[in-house]
Amino acid sequence: MGIKNIVKGALALLMVASATVPAGTVFAEEEVKIGANYELSGDAASYGQKMLEGLELAVKQTNENGGVLDGKQLGIVSYDNKSDVTEAASVASRLVTDGVVGVVGPALTGPSEAQIPILTEAEIPNVLPAATGDDLTLAGDESVLEYIFRVCFKNSYQGRAGAVFATDNLNAKNAVVLVDQGSDYSRGLADNFKEEFEAGGGNIVTEESFQTGDTDYSAMLTKILEQDFDVLYIPAYYTEAGLIIKQAREMGIEQPIVGPDGFSSEVLVELAGAENASDVYYTDHFSTKSDEPIVQEFLDAFEAEYDKPGETWHALGYDAAMLIIDAIERAGSTDPKAITQAIADTEEFEGVTGTFAIDEEHNPVKPAVMIELQNGEIVSAENVSAE
Repeated sequence: MGIKNIVKGALALLMVASATVPAGTVFAEEEVKIGANYELSGDAASYGQKMLEGLELAVKQTNENGGVLDGKQLGIVSYDNKSDVTEAASVASRLVTDGVVGVVGPALTGPSEAQIPILTEAEIPNVLPAATGDDLTLAGDESVLEYIFRVCFKNSYQGRAGAVFATDNLNAKNAVVLVDQGSDYSRGLADNFKEEFEAGGGNIVTEESFQTGDTDYSAMLTKILEQDFDVLYIPAYYTEAGLIIKQAREMGIEQPIVGPDGFSSEVLVELAGAENASDVYYTDHFSTKSDEPIVQEFLDAFEAEYDKPGETWHALGYDAAMLIIDAIERAGSTDPKAITQAIADTEEFEGVTGTFAIDEEHNPVKPAVMIELQNGEIVSAENVSAE
């Protein structure tokens, strides 16, 4: 069964029972196990829990639609990596022992890096839904890691895309950058934004720093209050970005704010206050505003199943799972090496987050989506490319 048939047929069907099984469950011989290494507690739980729900929905629907390989059912083996690098490595080892044919997750770059050597040695494919660190799919010698793939864009890409949007859509000439010096994610985004913005003729007025976990940004914001700039770029996660937006707006900083996919959480608006979350833009992987049938069918199915709206992290988790499921079908096998080759050969995967091929470095070829917030609500979304 091809991916289009699986997705279209599956999205119309819902199951009541959970597809996730406890550790130690004995599977029927014909059942095909997909492993999940997600942040279900700890700092990144908001991401991991949603990606697991995306996986669960994909597996439920596929099973209800007849399973894979002429009737084999799918099962999920899921463990909590607790948003911890060491625990992520331990989870990966347990999944190998459990005999999974592929692994989805973790959500973040650090835990993903910890898992890579274990799955590579075990020759089990790993599809990362949202880990955007630039070199995740490459070894130290720049060779491609055979078993590691992702369905999200890289940090360098979204950093450059943010700069292109600031220049071309906001007509910005002067930018201020606020960077979390304790975060590789933030620093990498900042570097790529600055490089692209300056290449487009823009000027970086100043760069100010903060640290993960800070809550009072008044000193930093006071420094930029009297600066002459057109756009404020904040490469950070929602936990810090929400508070920065709130304090910036309350201090009278009215310039447009541009950020990365780390903004993509309802918590951002809760922290900032809806009244402060206007003229805020961020690169994302997916938009609920899309009129593509596959997107709207996914959103309808997700809300019917979970009684809440679907969003970016659900969609990425769903696509990561469906890419493995599609590869099983195309390989005609549950052998992890055959599945790996099928993923690498992907030329036109019709996902909820876009139709894409897998490139030679095991990244998806697709544009970013720029989300616009006004009064805390998403009012528009448009594709933006850094190519």
